[in-house]
Formats: sequence, C-alpha cells, structure tokens
Amino acid sequence: MTMRTKLFYAASLVAFVALAFAPQGGNDYTTSLLINLLLYANLATAWGIFCGTTRFISLATVAFFGVGCYSVAVLSEHLPWPAVLVVAALLGGVLALAIGVCTLRLSGMYFVVFSFGMAEMIRQLVTWYESKIAGSVGRYVFLEITAAQIYWQLLGLLALLWVMGAWLARSRLGFALRLIGEDETAARSCGIHTVGVRLAVLTVTAMFMSVAGAIVAPRWTYIEPSIAFNALVSFQVVVMALLGGVAAFYGPILGVVPLVLAFEALSKYFPDHFSIVLGAIFLVIVYVLPRGLLGAGQRLFRRRA
Repeated sequence: MTMRTKLFYAASLVAFVALAFAPQGGNDYTTSLLINLLLYANLATAWGIFCGTTRFISLATVAFFGVGCYSVAVLSEHLPWPAVLVVAALLGGVLALAIGVCTLRLSGMYFVVFSFGMAEMIRQLVTWYESKIAGSVGRYVFLEITAAQIYWQLLGLLALLWVMGAWLARSRLGFALRLIGEDETAARSCGIHTVGVRLAVLTVTAMFMSVAGAIVAPRWTYIEPSIAFNALVSFQVVVMALLGGVAAFYGPILGVVPLVLAFEALSKYFPDHFSIVLGAIFLVIVYVLPRGLLGAGQRLFRRRA
C-alpha cells in the first residue's frame, strides 16, 4: 500500500468521524439535506462499483430501492427494525439474482432497455397487488425513528460500502471485475467465470441499495408505488455517478454533492423544468466530461506532473 493510499484512507476515516457529528450542529433542514446527500451517495457508489467497473449501464436501481421501501411498509409493524433491514437486504439480493440471470448475458443497449423494463414491470406488479389484492393504493409507515437516526444509519451503510469498494479495488474479485469490463473475451480466456463474478457483485450492491431504501422509508408517512419506484431515481443515480467518475469506487460521490444541491434548488424554484435540466446535465457530461470530474482531475494532475 502506497503512502498516498494510506493518506486517502486516513482522510476518509477522519471525514466519516466528522460527519457523524453533523446532525448536532444543524437544524431540521440541514439534516434533511444531509440525508438526501447520503442516500444518493449510497445509491451512486453501489451503482458505480458494479456498472462503472463492468461498463454495464443499469436502470434498475429504483427496483432495489423500492423493494427496500416496501419491506418497511409491509413488515415494520411485525418485525423489529434490525430484522426489517435484514429482510430488505435479502429481498434485494434475491431480486438482483433474478434480474441478473435474465440480463447479464445481454450487453450494450439491450441491457439498458431490459434493466429499465424490469424495474417498470416490478412497479406495475406492486401497483396491481396493492389495488387488486391488498385493496389499497399504498401503505402507511409509523415508526419512531428520528431524522438523525436515519442519517447515522445511512452514514454507517456508506462506510460499509466504502470498505467494500476499497477491498474490491485490491482483491482478486475486483481484478476479475475490471478485466471483464476491459475485455470480456480475454477474461473468459483467463478462466474467469464472467457471469458468476458479475452476478455476485450485482447481488451485493443491490442489497446495499435495498437497505438504503429501507432506511430512508420512515421519512415518508405514506408509501405508494409511484413514490417507491419512481423511475427518476434511476436516472439521477446514473447522472450523478457519471458526473463524479467511475474510475474509482469513491468517484460517484464527487457528482452526488453538486447535483443534490443543484436538484434541491431546482425542485424549489423550477419544479417544472427538472427533467429538462437533468437531460442537459447528462449531455454536458457525455460531451465535456466523459470520464467525470475524477477523470478530469487525474488528467490535470498528470499534465502538471
């Protein structure tokens, strides 16, 4: 491990410790804003660990997120909170296995379209079940969990995700995943079970997304499919991760912070133009920052060196 890497991990530890005290120094609005930042930091980092490495663009993020939300809506009155989070993680993992078996042999735009279609199908299935079987449009969530507790749980989840990303960056599994992203044919010729490796990492990252959805669910007193399975979440996560850069596991966070702050202002002052601005940001990333802020910073550093 190089000195630069050790300094990076030490700085990360200091940052996480400092962030743990953030709710005590702010008000309800700042805590809510920090919760949004941590939520998308979890989703974008998990997305980047799998999609950024394998170069598969997935639009199924909201499917895992929504499963976590609905796990809380259905089970919170029957199970203790830790058990609800475990069930949410397991359901997200099972769903990822099902989606992975169907989609991981696809590539390019076929994978993008199929992943989006699967997310929409799950939303429609939940909507049908709620209206036809459960006899309601949505469900109420009544849990005595404060905003600060939600914040700390999301921060702890991000710390675990950070540890997993750091481990993958130095492990044989991570090397196999990167080789698959560079040249899948070469990876197969090296004896790597490409589908198995991708399926394993997809499942684990999906479990993190589901737990993030479960943790943030108590913020809403009422949950319905249009809230839990809002397709805009998937597109926002992709744009954030690409803006930050997916060359390293910590890259997506560089895109989360500015975009969450920008979206907060847009939702308040220009709510009818949100989708237009999101599309414009995506075009800017594609044409101006194809490797994200992380790639631009690395390129600038090499030039100065």
